[in-house]
Parts: sequence; C-alpha cells; structure tokens
Amino acid sequence: MNATPESLIKEYADPIEQQEIDKFICSEMSRQIHRYIKGMSGTKQAMLKFEEKLASLSVTEKEKAIAKYIDLNRKALDGLDLKMILVRSVANYCDTFQYMLDFVNDKRKMVFYYHRLKEKYIRYHEVFEENGKFGMKDHQGNVMLQPVYDFLRTCYIYNDDLSIMPVIAEKNGKMGLVMPDGKDTIVADFLYDEICLRDEYPYFEAVRDGVNGLIDKFGNFVNN
Repeated sequence: MNATPESLIKEYADPIEQQEIDKFICSEMSRQIHRYIKGMSGTKQAMLKFEEKLASLSVTEKEKAIAKYIDLNRKALDGLDLKMILVRSVANYCDTFQYMLDFVNDKRKMVFYYHRLKEKYIRYHEVFEENGKFGMKDHQGNVMLQPVYDFLRTCYIYNDDLSIMPVIAEKNGKMGLVMPDGKDTIVADFLYDEICLRDEYPYFEAVRDGVNGLIDKFGNFVNN
C-alpha cells in the first residue's frame, strides 16, 4: 500500500495534530485580539503592550491569558466567527489542499476542535448568590470571591496588560475593591459611599465622606 502525506498524517500524527492546531488557533486568536485593540483604542502602543505580555508565554499560558482578556473584554468577540478561526488554523496546519478539504469535511473532527477552541477561550466567570450574599466563581466553579458581599460588580473594561482587575463590592453599607484571587484580597478598604467605573486609568471614581476622588487598581485614593 502506497503511503501518502495525507494518510501518514492521519494515521500517526494525532497528538502532533492537536498540538499544532492549538498553536495556530492561539496565533489566530492573538491576531484577532490585536485587531480588536487597534480598532478600539487606535494606538500602536496598546497593541505593542498586549503583544509584549504574550511574547514570553508558552502556548498554554497564552491560551489562559487570552481567555482572561476575553472574560474582561467580552466585546472582543463581537463579530468574531470562531468557526473561521478554526478553518484558518486548519489551513495553516495542512500540508496539501486535498488534506485540508478532507479535514474540514470531517464533521466529527471539526466539531471536536470547535468545542476544544471554545473550552480554551470562552471561560467566563459568574456571580452567584448564597444566603442572600454574593460571591464569584470561575468557569470551573472554583470560588474566586466568597459569598459575603451585599453587591458585586465585575470590571468589564479595556485592559490590555492582561492584569487581573479588582471587583467593586459592597459590605455593611460601604463600597470597596476586592481582588478575585480566591483569597478575597482587599485592594481598597470598605470606606466609600460610592465607587463607579471609568473608561480610562485610573479606572475607579469614588466618593468618601462627601469627597470625590479617583482610586487606582492598587487602592490609592486621590482627590479630584
């Protein structure tokens, strides 16, 4: 039986296939986030900052970083066709046109990779309620914030450095900022009458004892 490149790949290269397609999908997702940042901010600096953060990461680390970015910037998926992301990645992987056609027309295989793509990049956290209090879980159900707060607001903001953003929380009638790190780390103490989001850094406006000011993501309060 004469072996062809297509038959050899199909028969012997499944682990390599997954590894390589994961790599091409990651590259394509990075490119799409790059385009999103460019379209939203219009600055080369923002794009370079994002790419610099990703450059030193492994593919697995990049997947997690992009998923976290999307979780905080869900508009990045607006108009993004994940099936096209997959097809482009398959095309980059395949060595011949015929093999690409066979691959794309293999519904079982394409469904497998489509679900694999979604599982890697669509990892949304959620706010949950328990005994009248609110907490937060990640996409796997791990508790990021304990259900001890009267109110939680996730910071869905443009954030191109991939850092975790604190969450606006209320406890005992006062507002503060807490980090969804599984440890309920307090960034800004519960001293504020009101905390609101801004579209630019510093990301939080606050009112404390009638004084208006800004809070950076490290919890520093500065009067306007």
